[in-house]
Amino acid sequence: MGRFDGRVAIITGAARGIGAGTAKRFAEEGAAVAVLDINEEQARETAAGLGAERAIGVACNVADAASVDAAVGRVVEELGGLHVLVNNAGITRDNLLFKLTEEDWDSVMNVHLKGAFLMSKAAQKTFVEQKYGKILNLSSISALGNRGQANYSAAKAGVQGFTRTLALELGPFGVNVNAIAPGFIATEMTDDTARRLKMDVDEFRRLNAEANPVKRVGYPEDIAAAAAFLCSDEASYITGQTLYVDGGGKI
Repeated sequence: MGRFDGRVAIITGAARGIGAGTAKRFAEEGAAVAVLDINEEQARETAAGLGAERAIGVACNVADAASVDAAVGRVVEELGGLHVLVNNAGITRDNLLFKLTEEDWDSVMNVHLKGAFLMSKAAQKTFVEQKYGKILNLSSISALGNRGQANYSAAKAGVQGFTRTLALELGPFGVNVNAIAPGFIATEMTDDTARRLKMDVDEFRRLNAEANPVKRVGYPEDIAAAAAFLCSDEASYITGQTLYVDGGGKI
């Protein structure tokens, strides 16, 4: 018997990386999974590869209210409900402040913060009505500040404030709201960062591994394991928290 038998989970930005890893973990633990991504073809491919009894790939622009409402409505109709929302969708537009454009700022804020807002607002309608729900937001260690990421850092810090506020508002209705702040995770996104910095991907990973106490980089499976716990009934007395999953960071 799986931890999420009978549950329906939405994971945004789940066509690849942390989102795909989380979708796989939820499917393995019995959930019906909706893989939401702006790239519908990739979302469908990822959903088909989960091995879940019920999984669908759905196109969704999390920064657009109409797209969000349509996607959540489709999930509830096709999968028969909604119990878990993981707000994972994210992008980077890194640059130093004097080079950062208004478009760079707005696009990152829209996906990370507005996206989490719109998805949570859409999901809470079902959660409050059924007096049950789990919302998990993806923050980052960059919320503490990171050179060249003023937009991303501000967005991820905002996610933590958003998480605590939703926990206060939705707790009385049986909804738990938490966040995970990953450290360096080996994904296509961080590989792209290495290439943008004109660094070898393996060397970039090695340097990041050396920067934390456990001396390794993280993988999507590390975040998925934490997500599975925080979205389970085992964590029903945990809300409003941000869990740093970063190999110990710079302690």
